[in-house]
Amino acid sequence: MDPGTGRLLSRGALLGLAAALAWTAGARGEGPRTPVAPAIGREVIGREVAIAERLRDGEELTLPVPELIERGRQLFAAMWTVEEGAGRPLTKGTGDPVSDPSAPLVFPRNFNRVGGPDANSCAGCHNAPFGIPGGSGDVVANVFVLAQRFDHPDFADDPMATRGGRDETGRPVSLDTVGNSRKTVGMFGAGYIEMLARQMTAELQAIRDAIPPGGSSPLVAKGVSFGILRRAADGRWNTFGVEGLPPASLSSFGSEDDPPSLVVRPWHQAGALVSLRMFTNNALNHHHGIQSVERFGAGQDLDGDGVANEIGRAEVTALTLYQAAMAVPGRVIPRVPEIEQANLMGERKFAEIGCAGCHVPRLPLTGAGHVYVEPGPYNPKWNLRRGEAPPVAVDLNSHLLPLPRLAAEGDVTWVPAYTDLKLHDITSGAGDPNREPLDMQQPPGSKAFLEGNGRFLTRRLWGIGNQGPYFHHGKFTTLREAVLAHAGEAEPATAAFRALPAHEQDCVIEFLKSLRVLPPGTRALVVDEAGRARPWPAAQARIRQGRPSGGI
Repeated sequence: MDPGTGRLLSRGALLGLAAALAWTAGARGEGPRTPVAPAIGREVIGREVAIAERLRDGEELTLPVPELIERGRQLFAAMWTVEEGAGRPLTKGTGDPVSDPSAPLVFPRNFNRVGGPDANSCAGCHNAPFGIPGGSGDVVANVFVLAQRFDHPDFADDPMATRGGRDETGRPVSLDTVGNSRKTVGMFGAGYIEMLARQMTAELQAIRDAIPPGGSSPLVAKGVSFGILRRAADGRWNTFGVEGLPPASLSSFGSEDDPPSLVVRPWHQAGALVSLRMFTNNALNHHHGIQSVERFGAGQDLDGDGVANEIGRAEVTALTLYQAAMAVPGRVIPRVPEIEQANLMGERKFAEIGCAGCHVPRLPLTGAGHVYVEPGPYNPKWNLRRGEAPPVAVDLNSHLLPLPRLAAEGDVTWVPAYTDLKLHDITSGAGDPNREPLDMQQPPGSKAFLEGNGRFLTRRLWGIGNQGPYFHHGKFTTLREAVLAHAGEAEPATAAFRALPAHEQDCVIEFLKSLRVLPPGTRALVVDEAGRARPWPAAQARIRQGRPSGGI
């Protein structure tokens, strides 16, 4: 199943298509293509691969963590080639078989900027600022989310559904309706975000498990309200009062034995994915045609490209840990009195007008929450799960990881990400140009799917100052445009911003501009215009800036 769409993979069908493609290659005189595992070893004369020496499963358990993370960085920046399995002739970006196996996705149809494969490397899109692999992207790097359900979108007048020009209902699609154009978001501080989501999920599930038949309870995790969960007298669950969670986290057949999972899903801007690992498995297939063993099976060549076992457990773990260990953003506040005063006023007004109600300035990771463990506890099927392999743990607070890092205050590591990890409708409804044409939380082709989406995860504002363009679609070039575009649930805060005097509006923008990704190697979380550590009296500066733990 592709977690982004909920569609089912038919491995039998894919194997049949792969065999057909091999036969077709033979008929062209190329000879049958036998699936083989990528070579694991050093350089071979004449071989053209991005990663000459591959990680074997099990090596992720023995390599020093910094080396494992460096391997992940190399994989993230790798320019994949066909010799490693790049491309997916017989499968869509969802993992399903192509609609028309007689027209496999081989040259000149092997790349498609809209439906994918659309990139040679993860870092081809994720690279800003400072050229850091894993960063954000220019609007040119937008991804057309859900266009991957098409074989090869070319917008032709094509009678076959989801082959090139018509959707599941037979409706012609255009560049504006084939998918949701979304900005490439940076992964800075990603490990802390996922650990917050894991702890919040555990808190919500503990509340759920304590509700007796006939009872109800507010759902509050880390001070964030997710509404009210109720149970009928016969034990059935009622989620109508729950807010901020996607449908997949609320689904229940109503029986006592089938409670809603209440999983907080921090990835994809519409909150569709549980974990960095799930995000990685999806992206490898969608964008590059690299199919992971844990998703597609050992020894299988389901995409018919002549390569099996394209990426194994160890390398998916390395990729995941690289993203989890990325440096956290900080603040840049020049030692200019006017700018300092603007930041103080802007931060205060940000809270006073209600922005901080959703963009919560900081959330607490408690206990060992700063220790990121892979695999995570909530991964769905076809992603490595707890108990299927020994765990790998990384102390996110360790100064041995990319700097800067957060540091614990006693039993708590405060994460100043400016989010509540909830879904909110920030559009005015149908007709709002900020609304997406498709709802990725609904079955493809259904009425609800085609009605579009206005609910998005509260954007993490740490690092926002130098990660433009802005909003989920990346069509705004200034922070002010993005602030003024907030509608729906955010309308009261937007109205309050509009009512501010011009100077106070400017101060709010100046505060947002200070939330920046810092140059690699920066140790302090708050620096001046020259990159020198500086004291700062704002609330978020209470995060201790002493030396973090030395373990990893």
